[in-house]
Amino acid sequence: MKKILVTGGAGYIGSHTYIELVNAGYAPIIGDNFSNSHRSVMEGLTEICGFTPALVEIDFSDATAVEALFNSYGPFDGVIHFAAFKAVGESVRAPLTYYRNNLGSTQVLLETMQRHECKTLVFSSSCTVYGQPKCLPVTETAPFEPAHSPYGFTKQVCERMISDAVNATPHQLRAVLLRYFNPIGAHPSGKIGELPLGPPENLVPYLTQSAVGIRGPLTVFGNDYNTPDGTCIRDYIHVCDLAEAHVSALSWLLNQETALESVNLGTGKGNSVQEVIDTFNTTTDGTVDYTIGARRAGDIEQIYASAEKAKTLFNWNTKRSLADALRDAWRWQLELQTRETAS
Repeated sequence: MKKILVTGGAGYIGSHTYIELVNAGYAPIIGDNFSNSHRSVMEGLTEICGFTPALVEIDFSDATAVEALFNSYGPFDGVIHFAAFKAVGESVRAPLTYYRNNLGSTQVLLETMQRHECKTLVFSSSCTVYGQPKCLPVTETAPFEPAHSPYGFTKQVCERMISDAVNATPHQLRAVLLRYFNPIGAHPSGKIGELPLGPPENLVPYLTQSAVGIRGPLTVFGNDYNTPDGTCIRDYIHVCDLAEAHVSALSWLLNQETALESVNLGTGKGNSVQEVIDTFNTTTDGTVDYTIGARRAGDIEQIYASAEKAKTLFNWNTKRSLADALRDAWRWQLELQTRETAS
């Protein structure tokens, strides 16, 4: 059974990927410092998996701690690297925090992997590396445009850092850079889902919190973009589809002698913010009120993926719809409300 380190494994995407790794027969170990996640996630994972996941509390920008982790729990057959701050708006407000955390942790991890001869890395990148693309849908050959946020820039730099390391020692490191678009939804059990600290920066958790009465009306940041209804367009992918893609990428990578691939993970279709709101209101028993606000710094107008490379390389396809994702996100929100009432 191959041992896989999942950095940031208590986070939104990391926790869902942990489940899929277990289902695929891997032995994952979570590393997380809970700076951007809740400890209650571990309870949800335990309920879903039927056992308590292995967890190491660690800051991956701390080189001494990461070295100790590899010494105590290794050798690892591979690493999936999620540990990073991830909110576009927050990164505009606190850029240095994003540079220190996202870039520093990746450098420390690469150096430690090299010392311990761990040669397999799946990296959590983002469609923000493309900036505002000139052509849609976006393929992996699209050039990087100037990043619209510090968050996007950290992903560009991390990709370059990993690529340079692979190119310098191609037989010592192989990597897949997964550029995913907009993850939404939750595990169908309702036991884990997106749980931001404080007011959500992303659309769907704010939408569900608004619908349940935790927040006021949802603010749509701009309705004067050059899109059919004037609101921004994104490629919304169910988090469970995304988690399955990480396992497919890892399984493929472990069978390569050398590899460096950048791969989009999306549905291949864009939906506007207005479409998301309308779909939520028509497919769940919740209703969200909204107002129109000014454009938000760091946002791009529209982006959606070409997902053909992932299908060809990993034999992976999305299985779940926008409506599926919103229903699962709503189920998760109601589960949270039940827990809070019971406590």
